[in-house]
Amino acid sequence: MRFLKRAALTALVAFGGTMAAADGIDDPARASYYDAFKGKKVAYVPVAMGFDLTEGWAMGLREALEPLGVEFDIRDPNWSTSAGAQAITSLISEKPDVLVVHNPDVQSYARLLKKAEAAGIYVVQVNMRSSYSTDAFIGADYVGMGEQIGARLVEKCSPANGGSGKIAITQGVLTAAASAYQMKGISNVLAKHPEIQLVSNQAADWDSTKARNIAATVIQQHPDLCAIAGFWDVMDVGTSAAIKESGQDVYLLTQGGGNKTACDGLKKGTYSEVVVYHVPGQARDMANVIKQLLQAQPEPGAIKSALFTPLQFLTKDNITEDSCWSLPGQQ
Repeated sequence: MRFLKRAALTALVAFGGTMAAADGIDDPARASYYDAFKGKKVAYVPVAMGFDLTEGWAMGLREALEPLGVEFDIRDPNWSTSAGAQAITSLISEKPDVLVVHNPDVQSYARLLKKAEAAGIYVVQVNMRSSYSTDAFIGADYVGMGEQIGARLVEKCSPANGGSGKIAITQGVLTAAASAYQMKGISNVLAKHPEIQLVSNQAADWDSTKARNIAATVIQQHPDLCAIAGFWDVMDVGTSAAIKESGQDVYLLTQGGGNKTACDGLKKGTYSEVVVYHVPGQARDMANVIKQLLQAQPEPGAIKSALFTPLQFLTKDNITEDSCWSLPGQQ
């Protein structure tokens, strides 16, 4: 009799265990993961909205964060550094959980970013950093990028390879990280190659009309110019126009976030080569860093981290259907 009772109890326990397994087991980390994001606010201050980089970052952040219950707020200074500073100042008072900033230059927002962290706000910088390092930076390693571009210019234009040795550079804003740090990398390379002559190094302030005028003048002064390295593909539409108008064979090496207009430009001959830091990947990295900060909750400013974006050097010969990305509605 005792044996039968014990056997029945064993069978009941086994049956119950099977039912539990069939019903599934809840993930013990799931609830705390979603709770970390409910009611949180992320504020984004770009240099301006309305172009591929900033629109792409906003799209990626919104898609990654809003489904988790995060409020995503954009403050657009529309290319005004003072308006951007005012936006950040207001946000420090409003105290969002995370502030994402695209710096116009290395100095203008430095004190404000430090003040934001002191107020308990996590600060994530994207693609153009400030002189002040915050919780995280996601973007290109512009010094390393400049060194790679410098090497390409030597390869294309060295007299030993049949080039004239003459190159020109069109920067954006001189004090922007994308210009200042990149020039450091290019200078590191050119210092080792006296056969390369930098005949022009000017700033077009991210403006395609200025870039066009600069290129036209330089080509007129140096009809044997071998290459121009420009610091943004949108700006260098103007550079390309000047090259075509001159009728000269000038290699145009530019850079950007990998929007489909870059691939289209390579196919059409607008650009000779484009260095790409992929915007969707940067948005994904930013979103992941934000998720980590909101879950781990370190003291704002206690951890300084960087995620450098991998680079691709694209030409019409190596682009594929997956090389570039599109904004919604973009043809």
